[in-house]
Amino acid sequence: MPTPAAPAEPTPALRTRPLVACLLATRPAFLGVTLFACLIGLATAHGGGAIIDPARALVTVLFALVAHAGINVLNDFYDARSGADAANAERLFPFTGGSRFIQNGVLSEAETGRLGWTLLAAVVPAGLWLAAQSGPGLILVGLAGLLLGWAYTAPPLALVSRGLGELAVAAGWLIVTVGADFVQRGGFAPAPLQAGLSYALLVAAILFINEFPDLRGDAAAGKRTLVVRLGPHTAKWAYLALTVVAYGWLVLMVGRDRLPQGAAAAALSLILSFRAARHLLAHADRPAELAPAIKLTIAAAHLHGLILAATLAFGRWPGATS
Repeated sequence: MPTPAAPAEPTPALRTRPLVACLLATRPAFLGVTLFACLIGLATAHGGGAIIDPARALVTVLFALVAHAGINVLNDFYDARSGADAANAERLFPFTGGSRFIQNGVLSEAETGRLGWTLLAAVVPAGLWLAAQSGPGLILVGLAGLLLGWAYTAPPLALVSRGLGELAVAAGWLIVTVGADFVQRGGFAPAPLQAGLSYALLVAAILFINEFPDLRGDAAAGKRTLVVRLGPHTAKWAYLALTVVAYGWLVLMVGRDRLPQGAAAAALSLILSFRAARHLLAHADRPAELAPAIKLTIAAAHLHGLILAATLAFGRWPGATS
């Protein structure tokens, strides 16, 4: 069976359809990781005895997705300004090298910047409404999430260029889980941290493996990601270690009765993660060969998030009365 052709990069013809162009510039196919982070947070709140308010849950999910979309666009904006995406000749579209909207003449840098900031601005009133419904602590959660999203590629912090991108991504998606839980619970609790860390680390693994094809372009632009700093042959073992820690954390939390026993089923996604790691170990220095490993890493995070959210929502939590 022939290998499916890779999706074509965007072309200037999209300028005749501005709404579609703006939507596609947010990279909507990659927003699923935020949806699952929200679902995990809603599930931990439910497991903690909170009665889920559908309106607040819907607004939480919708505007978390809008925030993620805005951060995606701003990442493209700052990567264009640094020259990282323009220098990336070994990208594996649509996974690495940005959306290509600026480089291919669909949107200008200025238009991309305005779109990103507009999307983030739209999140503010929704966040304030949710904070009024649940508690002022949510404002701190939202500010922390937006700050991390901006600082990921934006100078002067540019966390990804300092080898801190994976840490920022894991923290960012853990913040989403904490926020979704807070909106329903009305306060902070350890459950979303305990439940969400394995998933957040697997989301960070997506970023990590995407840095391998981008290695030379990032290095040429002075974007010193973790893969640039370590080199592909060392970084591939760090990727494996990251996935081992993710699943080890899940097993630890279940084993210590912090999560329902059924949550252990989320470890089924390790089959995909380890297949991705095996492929990466064999092809770390050959960017053109890494698409299967990237797809497996994305699939592992999504499957893990789906199973984890379902088992947290419907499983029996330790200490719960029957």
